[in-house]
Amino acid sequence: MVTTSQLSFSYPGRAKISFPDISCSEKEILLVLGTSGVGKTTLLHLMGGLLSLQEGDISIKGQRLAAMSAADRDRFRGRHIGIVFQQHHFVESLNVLENCLLAQKLAGFAPDKSKAIELLDRLNMSTLGNAQIKNLSQGEKQRVAIARALMNTPAFILADEPTSALDDQNCHEVLHLLQEQAARANAALVIVTHDNRLKEIIANRVTLEKS
Repeated sequence: MVTTSQLSFSYPGRAKISFPDISCSEKEILLVLGTSGVGKTTLLHLMGGLLSLQEGDISIKGQRLAAMSAADRDRFRGRHIGIVFQQHHFVESLNVLENCLLAQKLAGFAPDKSKAIELLDRLNMSTLGNAQIKNLSQGEKQRVAIARALMNTPAFILADEPTSALDDQNCHEVLHLLQEQAARANAALVIVTHDNRLKEIIANRVTLEKS
């Protein structure tokens, strides 16, 4: 489903970061661990098509990101990749339901209100569709971010530090939500984190080391 090969990336004036090859299949969960500065966010941005490849290759659903133009990569990401960002990047002027529907509009799909309501219901957010983002708790925002990432039934879900700022109870709850929703969507799930608690739960993992 998702594979990377011989990836490396360098920012201007900084040493090159080399990444191990990664493979993650349908309904599989992969944990990408590493301390600050080893390139976890860079890897996430490369796999999500947010950064252009410099060296190596990434294939998602048999499609090579390197063969796509920037515009094609943006369309592909909108339709096939769901990203749960560490900073959620909500549109504060829109309510919960509207933020979910925005994911479909940006991908060129017709907004499906019933699907948004169904996802919010699964995440115990059905009563908060009309709520303003600023009035939500951190846990509620996390649920909205997951719902938004799943609106287009992505084949690949990327989660950036979804648990590192949470206590143990909410850590397990968010992880369960991600696992459950990825399984429902038949999606590959990659979690990028430095949260070592997840090592005790997810056996399939890759640890990034400083080059």
